[in-house]
Amino acid sequence: MLRSGYRHASVLDECCSVNVSLSDQFDVLIVGSGAAGLTLALSLPDDLKIAVLAKAPLTEASTFYAQGGVAAVLDETDSIENHIDDTLIAGAGLCHRDAVAFTVEHGPDAVDFLLKQGVRFTLDEDEHLHLTREGGHSHRRIIHAADATGMAISTTLIARVRELSHVTLLENMIAIDVITRRRLGLAKTAATDAVLGLYVLDESTGHILTLKAPFVALACGGASKAYLYSSNPDVATGDGIAMAWRAGCRIANMEFNQFHPTCLYHPEARSFLITEAMRGEGAYLRLPETGERFMPRFDERAELAPRDIVARAIDYEMKRLGLRYVHLDISHREPEFIKSHFPMLYQRLLELGIDITQEPVPVVPAAHYTCGGVMVDQYSQTDITGLYAIGETSFTGLHGANRMASNSLLECFVYGMSAAGHIREQHQARTQNESIAVPSWDESQVQDPDEDVVILHNWDELRRFMWDYVGIVRTTKRLQRALRRIELLKKEIDDYYSSYRVSKNLLELRNLVLVSELIVRCALQRKESRGLHYTLDHPEAATVLADSILLPPDFIAQPTAIEATPKAFT
Repeated sequence: MLRSGYRHASVLDECCSVNVSLSDQFDVLIVGSGAAGLTLALSLPDDLKIAVLAKAPLTEASTFYAQGGVAAVLDETDSIENHIDDTLIAGAGLCHRDAVAFTVEHGPDAVDFLLKQGVRFTLDEDEHLHLTREGGHSHRRIIHAADATGMAISTTLIARVRELSHVTLLENMIAIDVITRRRLGLAKTAATDAVLGLYVLDESTGHILTLKAPFVALACGGASKAYLYSSNPDVATGDGIAMAWRAGCRIANMEFNQFHPTCLYHPEARSFLITEAMRGEGAYLRLPETGERFMPRFDERAELAPRDIVARAIDYEMKRLGLRYVHLDISHREPEFIKSHFPMLYQRLLELGIDITQEPVPVVPAAHYTCGGVMVDQYSQTDITGLYAIGETSFTGLHGANRMASNSLLECFVYGMSAAGHIREQHQARTQNESIAVPSWDESQVQDPDEDVVILHNWDELRRFMWDYVGIVRTTKRLQRALRRIELLKKEIDDYYSSYRVSKNLLELRNLVLVSELIVRCALQRKESRGLHYTLDHPEAATVLADSILLPPDFIAQPTAIEATPKAFT
């Protein structure tokens, strides 16, 4: 919802101490500085004027914290078909085969792109890219930079973008809403709707900028901060998904939230993952009081069971016994083995007072990845002309009901490059929108907030009941309880939003509440347990497969609307 009664004077915008003003016209606005957004920026032609907006420092994105790698078929014993089959199996039947094939087939191109940017991946003794293997993959096909692949990719791509004179990098900028022709009353049908730009809060000044562009790409990451425990950085508040929904785009499969089984439980280290490789090298999950291993009671593979099974087992034991965490213990292995296999992890935990060679690590499952999102085609374009969604913000059909390890970064590169090609082709046709007058943000009827505690309280309440009611194990009753509370929070936030000047905390809470509603409504649609969605009321998988698609209240389908058709179970 855009504020009504736009302010036509531009005093605030003109006095902002930033590199942009109302008079600036960009060709492309990219919201997000992770792998998807930076790939798009680097893949666009240099005759386009581009701005990359980041809510925080450029590295503060999920990409930077990724420990895994990038999946691609690079070994002669592997094949494209093998990678496709592995992905389809991991997705529990809901992957769109065309999206999987498109992504996998372009995997080698993505690797070439990264190598050309200068990313330093780990090499084997023959100076070839070292390929490792992760859960769900039948072959070694994961390229990595030791156990800090995300950091290597993020820092390298940022360095390359900084070298481009046609790209403006803007930190501490919070996108508020997408501006479209229809929202301004200039289009009555979807066929004539198009993006015009963004309203953006400059956190350094508190002023609202009105940025114009015929192309806007939402590469804002996922929505895992809707949960009490998350492996994601604080910026993962579902902003892109919420903005696209408010603009009139369809959303799909938001019920599939991947929970990583082992996130560190520590007051001084939020969002710190304990790598799955620890369990791969023999670590046990134990109950804190008795030291009992509990995974053998849930699966014959014990600690090596798939992530969703391990996460559900930990969740069950925590709820059964009223625990805040369980223990992950590798102290029975030789100290030198532990230090050599997990050097960064060992050092980081030692800094926090935990010596993994001598004692167990307190862990808890944490929201890790949003498999659903904004519906897009193979060019990352949404239902609105000129509006793109890339990476974790998007729903391409790749992940289905459960993301396979290291496919997510691959998706960012493949679809970022694909979006760049589409924008390059469409650019000349969109220039007519440059002459449209876009009204400035209206703050004439609002005042400074006087009770920020309301925002903090609502934030804590939301994340707590999302964890309790819409977490790893669900029931219809729990989902309905969550929805009732979300509706109350929405009312409070809407009142607050219309009365007070916006802030980062308010905007993030507004978006989190909306994406939480989308998660719950998708979950209520799915009358089965499949992949990452497990409900006690429908513990079996249905015989007919279908995506959970939500239509905005004023949705008008384009003549060439993105397809997402149910598929018969085979």
